[in-house]
Amino acid sequence: MDTKQLILDGKSVLGIEFGSTRIKAVLVDGSGNPICSGSKEWENRFENGVWTYSQEDIWNGLSDCYSDLKKNVKEQYGVTLKSFAAIGFSAMMHGYLPFNEKDELLVPFRTWRNTITEEAADQLTEMLNFNIPQRWSISHLYQAILNGEEHVPQIRHFTTLAGYVHFRLSGKKVLGVGDASGMFPIDSKTGTYDAAMLEKVEKKISEKNFPWKLSQILPEVLSAGENAGSLTEEGAKLLDKEGDLLSGIPMCPPEGDAGTGMVATNSVMVETGNISAGTSVFAMIVLKENMKNLHKEIDMVTTPVGDPVAMVHCNNCTSEINAWVKLFDEFGKLMGQNYDRGALFEKLYGVALEGDKDCGGLVSYNYFSGEPVTGFSKGSPLFFRQAEDAFTLPNFMRMHLYSALAALKVGLDILTVEEKVVVKKMYGHGGFFKTPKAGQTIASAAIGSPVCVMETAGEGGAWGIALLALYMVAKKNGQSLADYLNDEIYAGSSGSELSATAEDVAGFNAFMKKYVAGLSVEKAAVELID
Repeated sequence: MDTKQLILDGKSVLGIEFGSTRIKAVLVDGSGNPICSGSKEWENRFENGVWTYSQEDIWNGLSDCYSDLKKNVKEQYGVTLKSFAAIGFSAMMHGYLPFNEKDELLVPFRTWRNTITEEAADQLTEMLNFNIPQRWSISHLYQAILNGEEHVPQIRHFTTLAGYVHFRLSGKKVLGVGDASGMFPIDSKTGTYDAAMLEKVEKKISEKNFPWKLSQILPEVLSAGENAGSLTEEGAKLLDKEGDLLSGIPMCPPEGDAGTGMVATNSVMVETGNISAGTSVFAMIVLKENMKNLHKEIDMVTTPVGDPVAMVHCNNCTSEINAWVKLFDEFGKLMGQNYDRGALFEKLYGVALEGDKDCGGLVSYNYFSGEPVTGFSKGSPLFFRQAEDAFTLPNFMRMHLYSALAALKVGLDILTVEEKVVVKKMYGHGGFFKTPKAGQTIASAAIGSPVCVMETAGEGGAWGIALLALYMVAKKNGQSLADYLNDEIYAGSSGSELSATAEDVAGFNAFMKKYVAGLSVEKAAVELID
């Protein structure tokens, strides 16, 4: 069947992901091949001490993204989108969206980027002997309880961004297990919330006499491949304001960007790993079993089918790089040059590989916000050098690429050195890897193992959730997600693999020595400069 007919017959599959700076839609055929895409830029805002996106941002962003996809399909294939075989939604994980009995949002969306729940995260981690990061949904809820916030007694359910979008479009209060694992700890054996941990927290919360129990307000947990409802008439109108989209389309469990990143890099099998590097950065390694020791720098989440995953998550990655590229772009315009932004990124990433392996001694911290892995509740972007350091453009750009992964390396070293986790290969995706060789080389130098980028890595999480939606309708009886991806999606696709040289690794380690030693400088910047 040709692509035009596939679309006309409603047999294509749609995936939409809400990233930190872009909402992206990807349309795929029955083999998972991307056939069209659309996007909408958006940005979080800092209001009343909270990083947030408004409800208007969410729904206008969603409809604008879909409208862009619809326009592109019309231009490319000459047809109007009306239906799909399945739809999936995903979004950045964690955060806090609490609703009352009328399904009204009680407080502005508190995103993963906030570092305002330290007290709650520490108490929960001690209570459960399990690392509960600040950005997790349960940390936000428990902190609201500790703060005595007025909205807490009114809560009747709470969820993540993906769960919220899915609920409004389907009426179902459900969540994929991977995204749910960023709300509350999951028991991989049962595929749902850890019962013993849930009982401990509920017992503690019961002292407040709220008219709800935690188990009652958490979303239902579903695994990849399960049906998560269908698009309602109201949902169809939210998605397509022109009214062409039909209701009744099956929907897969909503997932987080961690899970879709695993799918988009074929790293859902045990002992595989991936790095997702964009506004934030995280690395995940699928484990045979949970870690033996508690490490506050390491999160335990799951794959979209519930297998345990060790995850190092850092709040900051490419924002500081983006800021400097914007500055270079402004300089170009001042000199009468209009650069294509993509070409500018490619040039600057490329020149970084010409820099000294240790960046000539230059050091920077990309902390737009706090960075818990290195102990910061607040951040302040900082660049410093000594007079004798080699201050060149290649060194400057290489330094920023190193800095983007430096906090991640601190966490990964705990896994590989202390927990003896072996990773044969890491898969990379996200904006950091768009420029050929540069992102891979730097990432490989940081990890000390080969990094592979698949040809479809640029499609990212939107493609990943489209594959999860396709898996729901196309899997064969008893076919696991790993087998489906290996046999149906990635068969014969090896991607581009690259290993850093020993000199690259030594250079990154030299940079890290100075980076760690200079954390006190960053701390002073945060505390003294306001």
